[in-house]
Amino acid sequence: MQMTGVQIIMECLKREGVNTVFGYPGGKVIKLYDALYDEPAIRHIETAHEQGASHAADGYARATGKVGVCIATSGPGSTNLVTGLATAYMDSIPVVAITGNVPADLLGRDSFQEVDIMGVTMPITKHNYQIQKVEKISDVFREAFAFARSGRPGPVLIDVTSDIFTQTCEYTPPEGPLEIPCKLSDIPMEEIRELVSKAERPVILAGGGVVLSGAEDELFELAERIDAPVACSLMAVGSFPSDHRLSMGMVGMHGTKASNMAFQTCDLLIVLGARFSDRVTGDPSTFASHAKIIQIDIAASEINKNIPAHVHVIQDIKCALKHIIKEVPQMSHKEWVKSVAEWRRENDAHIPADHLPRNIMRTIDELVGEDTIIVTDVGQHQMWTAQYFPFKKHNTFLTSGGLGTMGYGLGAAIGAQCACPDKRVLHITGDGCLRMNLNEMATTVRYNLPVVTILLDNQALGMVRQWQTLFFGGRYSETTLPPLDFCAIAKGFGYALARKVNNADDFRDALKEALATHKPCLIHVEIDRDTMVLPMVAPGASIDNIVMSIS
Repeated sequence: MQMTGVQIIMECLKREGVNTVFGYPGGKVIKLYDALYDEPAIRHIETAHEQGASHAADGYARATGKVGVCIATSGPGSTNLVTGLATAYMDSIPVVAITGNVPADLLGRDSFQEVDIMGVTMPITKHNYQIQKVEKISDVFREAFAFARSGRPGPVLIDVTSDIFTQTCEYTPPEGPLEIPCKLSDIPMEEIRELVSKAERPVILAGGGVVLSGAEDELFELAERIDAPVACSLMAVGSFPSDHRLSMGMVGMHGTKASNMAFQTCDLLIVLGARFSDRVTGDPSTFASHAKIIQIDIAASEINKNIPAHVHVIQDIKCALKHIIKEVPQMSHKEWVKSVAEWRRENDAHIPADHLPRNIMRTIDELVGEDTIIVTDVGQHQMWTAQYFPFKKHNTFLTSGGLGTMGYGLGAAIGAQCACPDKRVLHITGDGCLRMNLNEMATTVRYNLPVVTILLDNQALGMVRQWQTLFFGGRYSETTLPPLDFCAIAKGFGYALARKVNNADDFRDALKEALATHKPCLIHVEIDRDTMVLPMVAPGASIDNIVMSIS
């Protein structure tokens, strides 16, 4: 069958199960948008900025486990995707970005809106392509989606020269989705069984790979079988029920006392899909120094990269755990679990009863269901959410972990709400972050997306200011922000509700009202500028050197 380039692209997207794309039109993708005009099977969400489209595709992917898709034109359109692609790359999120470019015969001539987007994105994509022949479109799209979701997922960029959009060729639909094999290792079961049976103080570290693999049930089963307390990296928050007796909360710089002390005391550490980032390990020379380490990861590049493992398995987390659970013995570590529980109580005892961020998280938990998706930006509010909100289900906490992208949250919340229209989506942010991409408020109103934004406003770049307080003698260089009337801004965009509050009781009333509207809403919460994220481990310090309070 003869088809044009844009017709083939539409067919490729539909065959990959794509029903929603995020983007912004422009000259070099105008023919692609003309094809979308006649394609009822694919919904297009036009964001206010291409960066918002990339974050929306990311949020869509995190909420569903499917590949998120975004579109941008050449030049500044494509470069506006860069931060979103880097965010997805650092957190291993499957995204396919489609960009238009100048015609093939104008490449390399400094043509209008020409950028070498292949070169720009090479370090921050899992793979990228440039298509200059219409005959290549089908194979490239099929391979790109396979790369994005296979093995360790990640973003892929497809750059298409605009001249081939209207060119024609014979199109034959492929037989099915492409599967890209991964190089896997065997499971050294005898060694694992021996380490587990001899351990007296085992601990499990759940990383983002648990979520990407969908291995939450297997994590739960392993923890209960070997009676091992579980800590989560930021990217794994929600993968293990926070109210379980073996839950220790988050580990690392802002982790709980239970997690950090347990890691420094354990004699066996089982690491599932975590990359041992500096925010988790602190001083790597002291990290889990008494423990034998079993590391399981789909990515061979992560094995022994930051912390050496005694035993490693290169496999999908879910598949590996299914085999391991059958082979390891049932264990009981009552005294060890009791010690960890005591550390957890000591951690909680340091939280003041009037701590507003904690009380806000408790109120949210009381008023929304377990399936509610919570999306954050980056900073103090992000850590408070991870610390205090009792996540019980996976894929309900979406945040930028590796890159730490301020301005990520609203775009990602849009993507999550589009992906899950029957679920509540809350966007928790700070004033510094909301200033960066508040233009996406227009997108929520345009498409009537009932995202509730909860703004924790301390009129500061709070996390940087906290470091200035602790490490720079209170020299607050460029971290104090002028007040903004965010409620007036939200109303200007057309928000159904915008309320300012400064205490937990008023917040409860505002959230009830916002949830009842089923429209975009803003709750502006005033936070004391000196409220800190604690516990805290100083950068580069051993993670058991924990600051619990500041006098």
